[in-house]
Amino acid sequence: MEISNTSKTFIKDLAEFIALEYDEIITPLERIIESEDVAVFYDDYGNAFDGIIVYDSEFYIHINTKRGNRIETPRGRFTLAHELGHYFIDNHRNGLQKGLLEPHPSKNNEAKHQKIEREADYFASCLLMPEKRFSKDCYRRKFQFSIIEELAKKYHVSLTACAIRFADIGNHPIMIVYCESNQVKWNWSSIDFPFKYLAGKNNKIPEDTLVGEYFNTGKGERKTEQLWAGDWFNCFSHEDEDRQIYEHFIPYKNKALCVIWED
Repeated sequence: MEISNTSKTFIKDLAEFIALEYDEIITPLERIIESEDVAVFYDDYGNAFDGIIVYDSEFYIHINTKRGNRIETPRGRFTLAHELGHYFIDNHRNGLQKGLLEPHPSKNNEAKHQKIEREADYFASCLLMPEKRFSKDCYRRKFQFSIIEELAKKYHVSLTACAIRFADIGNHPIMIVYCESNQVKWNWSSIDFPFKYLAGKNNKIPEDTLVGEYFNTGKGERKTEQLWAGDWFNCFSHEDEDRQIYEHFIPYKNKALCVIWED
């Protein structure tokens, strides 16, 4: 379920107001936690979740170190910011306090169909990468993947989180595709990205792509390569099929992240 424009505006303004109270470029989540007097516990919870917030007379946040969510890592920071979204967004917090909402275990990189999980993700993105700062870092720059790497390092966030934020508010349209075991798990694109429909059927990865080759052969390395739009997308004309695009491909075991753009 998509977030309404009204909700997005409220969440963005709330998250960025909190972030911009601090001068640090890397949003100081620990100081925010201290100011709210919320207890946070880092522990090994197996593969159950990345993070969860519960209410029992007061709020407690549990962060799962087993899945890489340590306090200093980009993954751990996004998980904590996501749970803070449940705390700061009024209807989430009130629902948890009144027992109207069940505590929701969150998992990173999984498609989230529930509105409250999408809202918490959006809050986390705005908190960690406030538009006022992030947009200035994109201004009048010709896009290449190194910009995503630079901004991810600057804001201490993952490449995935940074790419999604760039797709939303950056200065060049891009699409992000996340794959596991030769299946497209989800994709996210800028509103003005020129292609909408992937060529693969039933979430199958298109074969004539870097990621398609990787899953078919088991071989591949992180790189950028120029392809044809028709390799990745269902196009409505031969002219569109022959448009040149770029795919930046990041493999990891049975997973891969792709960022696609047109020059």
